[in-house]
Amino acid sequence: MSAQPTALQKSQSGASKAPLKVVSDQTAASPSGANIDEIAPELSGLLRVLTCGSVDDGKSTLIGRLLWDATDLYDDQRETLERGKKVDGGNPDFSLLMDGLVAEREQGITIDIAWRYFDTATRRIVVIDSPGHEQYTRNMASGASHADVAILLIDARHGIKTQTRRHAAILDLVGVKRVILVVNKMDLVDWSESTFRKIEADFETFSWRFGFWETTVIPTAAVSGDNVASASAHMPWYTGPTLLEHLESLPSRVTEPTGPFRFPVQTVLRDSRNDFRGLAGTVSGGSVRVGETVVDALSKRKAKILRISTMNGDLETASQGQAVAIQLDTDIDVARGAVLSKGDMPPLAARVLEARMVWLSETAYDPRGSYLLRTATDLTPVSNLKISALLDLETLETHEADACGTNDIAIGTIALGRTAAIDTFTEAPETGSFVLVDAITGGSVAGGVITSAKAEAAEADENTFVLTRAMLERGLNSDLGDSPQSDAEFRRRANEVALILRAAGINVEIENAPDYSI
Repeated sequence: MSAQPTALQKSQSGASKAPLKVVSDQTAASPSGANIDEIAPELSGLLRVLTCGSVDDGKSTLIGRLLWDATDLYDDQRETLERGKKVDGGNPDFSLLMDGLVAEREQGITIDIAWRYFDTATRRIVVIDSPGHEQYTRNMASGASHADVAILLIDARHGIKTQTRRHAAILDLVGVKRVILVVNKMDLVDWSESTFRKIEADFETFSWRFGFWETTVIPTAAVSGDNVASASAHMPWYTGPTLLEHLESLPSRVTEPTGPFRFPVQTVLRDSRNDFRGLAGTVSGGSVRVGETVVDALSKRKAKILRISTMNGDLETASQGQAVAIQLDTDIDVARGAVLSKGDMPPLAARVLEARMVWLSETAYDPRGSYLLRTATDLTPVSNLKISALLDLETLETHEADACGTNDIAIGTIALGRTAAIDTFTEAPETGSFVLVDAITGGSVAGGVITSAKAEAAEADENTFVLTRAMLERGLNSDLGDSPQSDAEFRRRANEVALILRAAGINVEIENAPDYSI
């Protein structure tokens, strides 16, 4: 996995601290269900902050301490923590402000993603607290896809671990460009500057391999609050910002349209009485206005935009992030999964993709497995998935491989059963990222980004999907027994599945083909 080298840019901003106010207390649920900007429309500068790192490094305590020191917590929340168990130095257990699930409190780890958001005088900060345990890397990857900046936490006693490198690689993979390395528990290394500087140098050595725009390193002690919301008296050798000051100094979430215009069609709306046929979806990149010409990436058919509708009335322009219904002056034949663009920068009509991905499933990659590629609004059959390399998390070099398992970061080739509208991640992140889905169970097995794509199909012997007996036994045919009648029904169902896959454009073979009537 390659990335453009970047210098370690340490921010020394001394932005003044503003009083904060907690406005929500939601656990294990994304705030996407409610429009954050509508809750406080007078605020601007939304910043989504992911916290990640190894288990027990203190992520929940860090954010809990930030809320305790710098926000208007309800009195009963403070009283509950004051009456509860105490940790080092007689401080309350601040992690309880983040670990809302019963299972998390019992085990002392974060399992699911916890969201908290609070306001400064100039912006709303959304904290996405992700799991540190290796078993829950998939949750961290999911949270990272929503983040503008990541806090990568490590224990000063242990330094940079394999999990630190894995999390950094995932941040790079999903496009997080700003990273804050928080070296926590400095009190447990006697506030040692030499320990901090070694970790800082180690981080600089490996982070240049990734495409981060900016990395900042801050020493903290979350339990006592040193350098969290207030400057530490124990580390006079550190002259940089506190964590809160640095978060306040970061650029706001980009709200201007970026990249080429992309409109993945989610559904088609029809109103025959008013002669309306609208293509509904969310603009994933760029902008478009009434009267402009758009093109369907696959059919190449063009039409002009006649109307842009929303629940609140018509618009002249639709921009990135807006959910709209677009009416065209010509009813070109498109449906869910199509992608509209402008003619100057269309997506690729591709059959073969090169990709980087993190394997999320507990079931290892199976070269004969059945997978589907889920992009913005499309679900495309995968006729062949081939792993070619893995990222070595110690050296951060790639090495040849033909297999991968849970939490591995892999490079591979994906051959599709039909042509799909595809972008590279660097050109258009929303339509250049994907999730691999198990075609039998429907579970997500990997998430990744597209690095290149081409229209040509792979060689026939590499582009054939093998329908195995084991695959059918654990799904479609799990209700059948061992009788001759069941065996006949097994073959009949296998034939039907093969016919459907071939109709979808997939070259398919059935394992032990002579036993079947296809």
